Amino acid sequence: MTTSIMKAKIIEDLLPLPAPFFQILIALTPGEAHGYAIMQDVEQRTNGQLRLNPGTLYGSIKRMLELDLIEEVSPPASPPGDSRRRYYRITEFGKQVAKAEAARLEETLRYARLHGLATA
Repeated sequence: MTTSIMKAKIIEDLLPLPAPFFQILIALTPGEAHGYAIMQDVEQRTNGQLRLNPGTLYGSIKRMLELDLIEEVSPPASPPGDSRRRYYRITEFGKQVAKAEAARLEETLRYARLHGLATA
């Protein structure tokens, strides 16, 4: 089995992604962020429909680090008192998984529209 085939199989095995994982990946796509900024981004982007509590956020982050979807990075020069924040960024593998999840959701939405369950 080639590496690209194995990687595709690994990605396939991760789908469907849990909603918090996908939302965290989306939040990290523009660049690095710390946990509280990720929580704020998700809440704002979903108009408050999804709120990640700290337990869900940091449990998801722990698992996503293990899966190599995200990685911890050195914090930017931070103001005094801000040194405890941990910063994360999406990995190349995380981007591939997020793209696969987006494609899966698009296909699902296409079928929902076909059956009158969603509008165009």
